[in-house]
Amino acid sequence: MAIQTVNPYTNKVVRSFEEMTDKSVDMLVAQSAKTFNTWKETNYEQRAQILHKVASLMREKKEHLAKIITLEMGKLIAQAEGEILLSADIFDYYATNAAKFLADKHLEPEYGSAYVRCSPIGVILGVEPWNFPFYQVARFAAPNIMVGNTVLVKHASMVPQCAIAIEDLFNEAGAPTGLYTNLFISGKRASSLVADKRIKGVSLTGSEEAGASIASEAGKYLKKSVLELGGSDAFIILEDADIDKAVEWAVVGRINNNGECCVASKRFIAVEAIADEFIEKFKEKMSNLVVGDPMNSTTELGPMSSEEAAEHIIDQIRKSVEAGATILLGGTRSDLPGAFVQPTILTDLKPEIPAYYEEIFGPVASFYRVKDEQAAITLTNDSSFGLGCSIFTQDIERGKRIADKIDTGMVFINHPTWTQADLPFGGTKNSGYGRELSELGIQEFVNKKLIRISGLSDPL
Repeated sequence: MAIQTVNPYTNKVVRSFEEMTDKSVDMLVAQSAKTFNTWKETNYEQRAQILHKVASLMREKKEHLAKIITLEMGKLIAQAEGEILLSADIFDYYATNAAKFLADKHLEPEYGSAYVRCSPIGVILGVEPWNFPFYQVARFAAPNIMVGNTVLVKHASMVPQCAIAIEDLFNEAGAPTGLYTNLFISGKRASSLVADKRIKGVSLTGSEEAGASIASEAGKYLKKSVLELGGSDAFIILEDADIDKAVEWAVVGRINNNGECCVASKRFIAVEAIADEFIEKFKEKMSNLVVGDPMNSTTELGPMSSEEAAEHIIDQIRKSVEAGATILLGGTRSDLPGAFVQPTILTDLKPEIPAYYEEIFGPVASFYRVKDEQAAITLTNDSSFGLGCSIFTQDIERGKRIADKIDTGMVFINHPTWTQADLPFGGTKNSGYGRELSELGIQEFVNKKLIRISGLSDPL
């Protein structure tokens, strides 16, 4: 894929960039490794100063940075501004809490004393996606920099101006050269870069295919990896749910970020008792969404991130219908000139239908009606993905009992799956492994070193 900005609202190329040469990449990796040798000797206060400054600059430049996001991948401008603020919060969160999260853990052996100290491990490679171009980078870079690692970022080829803007923020914040480095390279070259002995770990957010490639290379060279891959989150509506609120959140859960979100609500599972009421109201709200220019504050659904993405979704819908699915709403391209797909609802889905088992990364909702709670749990777990899940019920204890039976990394009760700095993020099964955000997110790329003090006469 070419490294270029293509405005998905018009499908016109805005700006193109040259891929870095092998020599340039080698020099940047060398600089990152050199910087690590000095950065690991800094204290938490020194590291925090850089991240707090990055966060402050993000808030100061919010409108400008948000427009770059919207230009490159079509996110609604208000949501783009929200992403900048969330990213700033993540930088501040780790700057404030890292010393506490990484403090020595004292143990109590029978003889002598011991403690575990968290130490940095070196240069960490991050392979990041286009759908949240600042937030995804923030949750990778912030904890690793506070640990004392240095980071290389291979950003998605379709958001190059976002990639440059993030590196510029670090430079303006006074970060030493090599602390945060942007790499303009292909995904294939990123996978091969894992073999470099100077790189000690790799984190990827992206597709199953990309994750498998990176994990294979990391395993081959005995390096730690963290993967956050796709999702097909279920949205369960029980008979005791507040239906009107559930419908409101269902629309938000499905079309937030134009539906291009790994934790978007994608499979809507309603128990028979309230299925008709839910789907009638859900269809009405989906059909009335304002589709258009993502820079316009009144728009509720913008374009897909690219023409290729829009074509892929339409192909998934077509194949699903050919296999027996029914289109309840939408199912076609919009008549607007950009990469638009109409809000869509599919029903009559069975295991052999693509929409049943594939992730659809856009404003397409799959609707299921089931007999009861147990059937909802069974259907929810019948997926190769295991990222998030939502349960809507007015009986919170019931919701918690159901949550225990759901095979995902996250379960939200009475809310779509979402994210914030102090909540761990990650999944199971084909949705990946490892965690980002919260205290868990800073523990991934550290050496948890045991330091044991014994008396000379202590037994083994």
